[in-house]
Amino acid sequence: MKTRKVTDLVHFEDDAARTEILYETPQLFSQVVCVQGSQGLGPMSDASSDGFLVVLAGEIAAQIGKARARMQQWESALVPAGEELTLRNASEEPSVVLLVLAPPPA
Repeated sequence: MKTRKVTDLVHFEDDAARTEILYETPQLFSQVVCVQGSQGLGPMSDASSDGFLVVLAGEIAAQIGKARARMQQWESALVPAGEELTLRNASEEPSVVLLVLAPPPA
């Protein structure tokens, strides 16, 4: 069994969002996204991958397709295949998001 401590992947950059792969297999892709200040990630999409995100720390503004939500720690959202995803930090504190996609994006 492969295990990892997620907090080992939590690091922030001054100039851009930081992403670290948590697990990657032929069927699954997961990464930890760390944002601070006004940093964000996206828009990004994959026509063949469904995904979900979980806010592990902080608060983010998420846009999935045309829907928008402000999400706090422990909230999650489904990202259907083909929908664009954009994430932005939405607080003064840094935020950490777990993003999981299956199958892995092309």
